Amino acid sequence: MSRAADPAHPVAELFNEHHRWLHGWLRRKLGCSQQAADLAQDTFVSVLASDRVAEIREPRPFLATIASRLVANRYRRLQLEAAYLEALAAQPEALVPSPEERLLALQALEEIDRALAGLPRRVRQAFLLAHLEGLGYAEIAQRLAVSTSSVKQYLMRANRQCFFALAA
Repeated sequence: MSRAADPAHPVAELFNEHHRWLHGWLRRKLGCSQQAADLAQDTFVSVLASDRVAEIREPRPFLATIASRLVANRYRRLQLEAAYLEALAAQPEALVPSPEERLLALQALEEIDRALAGLPRRVRQAFLLAHLEGLGYAEIAQRLAVSTSSVKQYLMRANRQCFFALAA
């Protein structure tokens, strides 16, 4: 029997006491029992992976915070996927990647999105304008109403963040 499957393990206890509540809370928030079940499970997996269950003082707010972040991540991932598929639909058929290539591209986009998530808004915007729209420093500076040296710093910071996130 694994440690977490032991009924005396703190995560098992937390699960037994709060899973039904968390699932109901997520179901009301999402309007879908299956998505709620998936996210409730992901929430407890996250708690288990953190190995800090003993430090939890208020379980329901703690679980709700983790679940809310997972919901936000899921919506962001779905938006990213929709934008990518929309861009693919605009491509000539000869340039459309295979399903395997699309999956790899989506996974890379998700990793880049996670890497950029912790950066300030303008840094993310500069990165996206440069890499998705192909704008130069001067054009980005004009759009963001900042100097070109700020744009250069923003792009160095975002590129460094992505490099280290993808290299890990």
